[in-house]
Amino acid sequence: MPRTSPSRVSPALAGGAVATALAAVALLAPAGQAAPAAASSYLQFTKGTPTHSRLTLFRDHRPVAEYRAGSGTSEQECERGRGWLPDGTYTLGRHHTAYDGNLVKGYAIELGGKRCQDGTWRTELFIHSEMTRDGGRGGPENQRWDGESDYTSHGCVKLRPQDIKRLYRALDRDGWPTTLKVVHG
Repeated sequence: MPRTSPSRVSPALAGGAVATALAAVALLAPAGQAAPAAASSYLQFTKGTPTHSRLTLFRDHRPVAEYRAGSGTSEQECERGRGWLPDGTYTLGRHHTAYDGNLVKGYAIELGGKRCQDGTWRTELFIHSEMTRDGGRGGPENQRWDGESDYTSHGCVKLRPQDIKRLYRALDRDGWPTTLKVVHG
């Protein structure tokens, strides 16, 4: 299909019509391709306790969705494999619906690493749930959501399976943010 250079764009696409045309082109994107990053959107993990905290989606600095979440089994941020996420801003990486890691399966959003105040480097961090690789329930204990006790993690942000699926639908529809802010509640 021939490409049109910007100098040859029709005057009919001037002003607001350009946005309409770009939106129409986005609808033609291949299936499974996420919407572009939304302006002024980010996720925020607000620490309460390791098993009762909040993950909130913000658009234009206003909360639009909130989910109960957990992180770690200890409030000691720098404790590898147990402590909750250190405060700060993280870069959101790739997002998966069929991740197949050793501990993390199914829906998973990769987070950039973070150095704690004591110098410990925290890596292999995700926003995820407890599910099978295909996003279902069942299987061994680490792939089956059993309720309240399953908010604990090895230091990632962990949601109920239904909640991470709702979050993905909202982000696929309205655009994926590029950052996660971690703060105390």
